[in-house]
Amino acid sequence: MFYREAGQFKTSYETDGQILPIRQDRMALMVTLGVALLVLPFVSSPYVLSAILIPFLIFSLAALGLNILTGYAGQLSLGTAAFMAVGAFASYNFVLRIPGIPVLLAFVLGGLSAALVGMAFGLPSLRIRGFYLAAATLATQFFVVWCLTKIGWLTNYSSSGVITAQKMEILGYTFETPESKYLLVLVIVAIMALLAKNMIRSNVGRSWMAVRDMDVAAEVIGFRLMRTKLLAFAVSSFYCGVAGALYAFAYLGTVEPEAYNLELSFRILFMIIIGGVGSVLGSFLGAAFIVLLPVFLNVLAHGLALPTTVASNLELMVFGALIIFFLIVEPHGLARLWQIGKEKLRLWPFPH
Repeated sequence: MFYREAGQFKTSYETDGQILPIRQDRMALMVTLGVALLVLPFVSSPYVLSAILIPFLIFSLAALGLNILTGYAGQLSLGTAAFMAVGAFASYNFVLRIPGIPVLLAFVLGGLSAALVGMAFGLPSLRIRGFYLAAATLATQFFVVWCLTKIGWLTNYSSSGVITAQKMEILGYTFETPESKYLLVLVIVAIMALLAKNMIRSNVGRSWMAVRDMDVAAEVIGFRLMRTKLLAFAVSSFYCGVAGALYAFAYLGTVEPEAYNLELSFRILFMIIIGGVGSVLGSFLGAAFIVLLPVFLNVLAHGLALPTTVASNLELMVFGALIIFFLIVEPHGLARLWQIGKEKLRLWPFPH
């Protein structure tokens, strides 16, 4: 809800006639960030940092980028992995071709390269929408992977197509240990998530939501559809491009086209469906759920001594069942369930 007080617009949540100031959410965010910065690097094992926390943060950033496009701007996309691949290979080539370039600048340029590709493939959104737009973005996935496979210059003429990513070095310090990589990824993701949150609350975010709700009415009241939609594609692709660069440099350690396949695009789409479409928090909750669920299912399969055929397909069956469940029972995903649970705990044990 937006209301005006003392000449300023403030944001708050309204539930059952009570207004909850956003300061509480900011305080919770600061506590969470403090724990992630000051506690987790020292109490987590290298396996947890490398195999769980780092991919969770990277997928959260990619899901946030897709949520900007699909959740806030209403433009369905199935080419998220393609934009991640553009960011990864562009960052690799910037570091390779420009000696001495800072790795952070290479990540930004990789994100901008992905933004340009996103705008180019976002042009059909001016004429088509819905499943037709999804098919157009799906073509992006196949086209980008084809280019990365067939154009040797992009892979530095590697015969295998698998390239070792350069080391991440900032101000003479090389990020090689799991703790240092985790802290670098955490800082980048936290800054970009904060920027996305503020952007969504600005006039740009309101224009995206107006186009999402009814593009004809948005155009009538003065929003330019072309600029609004292309900006959504550019910002979303930029976030996905930076996530793809981090995925290659901080997690995989290699730059390869096969790592950015169609399955990755669907996994990120599942993240925002389960976490909550049109929610920054939902991007993180969905990524955490998708990253932790295979670990839990693997432990469960070994504990129950399930047959190999069942254990290998258990993850796919659970994903499908959860997507159907959230689409029917709670379309707003885990973010809405979290909000409801927080309200009940705040009012308990005196709901009146």
